[in-house]
Amino acid sequence: MFGVVPKALWSRLVDPDASNRIPLQTNCLLLERDGVRVLVETGCGDKWSDKERSIYALESRSILDALAEQQVDPESIDHVVLTHLHFDHAGGLTRLDDAGEPVLNFPHASVHVQQQEWEDALSNRSTMRGTYLRTHLDPISDCVVRHDGDADVLPGLRIQPMPGHTWGQQAVCFDDDEGTVCFPGDVMPTRNHMGAAYSMGYDMLPF
Repeated sequence: MFGVVPKALWSRLVDPDASNRIPLQTNCLLLERDGVRVLVETGCGDKWSDKERSIYALESRSILDALAEQQVDPESIDHVVLTHLHFDHAGGLTRLDDAGEPVLNFPHASVHVQQQEWEDALSNRSTMRGTYLRTHLDPISDCVVRHDGDADVLPGLRIQPMPGHTWGQQAVCFDDDEGTVCFPGDVMPTRNHMGAAYSMGYDMLPF
C-alpha cells in the first residue's frame, strides 16, 4: 500500500498484522435526489471462498448488508458509478445465485465507467494478476455506460478522469448544500497517502 516507502517508516502511520496487512475500508456512497438513487462503488461483494476471505481478511458483510441496514432495496438503485473496476470496488455488482452463477445485484441500474477502464478490465491490463474478475464484469456488460472523459451522469453529479491507480480511473464529484464533494477513489486510498512519496506499489502511473 505504500510502494517504495520502507516498512520502518510506514509502520509508524498504521500497525500491520502478522501477515503485514493493514486495516482498510471499502467505502461506498449512497446518493439520493428527487427520487433518483445513485450508488458510488460496491465493495468486494460476497462471491469469495473461505480461503480467499482468509487471505484478504474480508468481513462477512457486503454492500447488500449495508443497504439493508439503511432499508434500501437494491432494485431501487438507478445508477452505479465506479471509480474503477478492481474487485474491491466492483465485486458487489453481482452475487452468486443458488446454482453458483453470478447475477446482478442492481438489475435496474446503469453502471458508469470510463471507456479506458472498461477496455483495460476486459483485457486484464494491470500489474496485479486477478484484480479484474470476469464474474464481476460479464454479467453487467449490457448495463455499462462508457464515458470518454468528463461527463455529467446527472445534474450536479459529475465524473472526471483521474488516472494514476489505473489508466481509466475516474473521480466522482457532486454538489450538496455546503459546496462540492469529491470522491477520488484510490488516487488517495487512505489519509496517509497525502504525501507524494506514498504512492501504492501497484499504481499504474505513480506520481
